[in-house]
Amino acid sequence: MKGVILAGGLGKRLYPLTKITNKHLLPVYNKPMIFYPIETLIDAGITDILIVTGGNFAGDFLQLLGNGKIFGLPNLNYTYQEGEGGIADALSLAENFSKDDKIVVILGDNIIEKSIKEQVEIFKKQKKGARILLKKVENPERFGVVEFNKKGKIKRIIEKPEKAPTDYVVTGIYMYDRYVFEIIKTLKPSKRGELEITDVNNRYLKNGELTYGIIDGWWTDAGTFDSLLKANNLVAKKTKKRK
Repeated sequence: MKGVILAGGLGKRLYPLTKITNKHLLPVYNKPMIFYPIETLIDAGITDILIVTGGNFAGDFLQLLGNGKIFGLPNLNYTYQEGEGGIADALSLAENFSKDDKIVVILGDNIIEKSIKEQVEIFKKQKKGARILLKKVENPERFGVVEFNKKGKIKRIIEKPEKAPTDYVVTGIYMYDRYVFEIIKTLKPSKRGELEITDVNNRYLKNGELTYGIIDGWWTDAGTFDSLLKANNLVAKKTKKRK
């Protein structure tokens, strides 16, 4: 099992903070944001990790993270996304890295309270397909929202709906088999001009190969001023509680 962290983009919603640095290098309490998804993967037992970055500050990742020894990793892999083609486009750059292994993908601005190790172990036993992690939130319209059928299975995933059918959203943590790269090659850009990860997940759903789990503890992204502030406060509270 390999890990992929998607940390590209220009972070326009956090401008002017991102005028001189990549969003994922901004501080969240006492660490750079990118530390948290790396630690999430390591905690889940994943030590073969690729970071997909982009923009004008990609070299800063190498300067900060080096070869991964600060995390106890044997090495750390990097690749570069040109432009802003969307999450699925960024993930496509991991095809050679994956070498047909299953992968756990996490967005670089996603921060969680507890471990995903149990969810990863469940996916290891899943013969094929994908697994996504969900969370109930107060503002589901910002995300890909899940609608369930009467049996509690996912009926469909709607990207940023005006009116959300449920409060459950797809977090930025996804698990895929090698077929994900074949799906991405068939996608067409959305109205935003991007290859959408929701389209990838809905394709797995259509094929009857999508499972899901619910994240334990709190979860937040850090891609807006409000969510960045929320992330700082949550991490600060968690860190101080440990002391």
